[in-house]
Amino acid sequence: MTDREAMEVALELARAAAEAGEVPVGAVCVLDGAIVGRGRNARESAHDPTAHAELLAIQDAARTLGRWRLTGVTLLVTLEPCAMCAGALVLARIDRLVIGASDPKAGAVGSLMDLSSDPRLNHRYPVERGLLAEESAELLRSFFRARRRPSGLP
Repeated sequence: MTDREAMEVALELARAAAEAGEVPVGAVCVLDGAIVGRGRNARESAHDPTAHAELLAIQDAARTLGRWRLTGVTLLVTLEPCAMCAGALVLARIDRLVIGASDPKAGAVGSLMDLSSDPRLNHRYPVERGLLAEESAELLRSFFRARRRPSGLP
């Protein structure tokens, strides 16, 4: 499975999140070309502020692999991770991160700060940015545009 194919799966998960009334973010964990973890935002439905796509994908991968150290795993996510999720990637020892859209308001992997390469932390991971960025960003724009629109108006 290529990075592009994996990000397309993450986008499908993001669309499913939007259909469920969640902010449309999806994430997948890939090891040796196979998806080992999937997640989509679920904060509203789970009543859990930590139910971000990245964390759910990491948890799923850890269960699948039977280990918490996710060495060898690439996480692909449609939106730049926040500080909580970027920190979880450090703790999980993720090998690589691939991001769709940047998040100038809350991104912690280059936008507001960069936890992926902070030398004070015990693990660092390379980041690739912009894979299917426009598709990821448009999904978010459409979701929030619809939420701001008064009821009954097109």
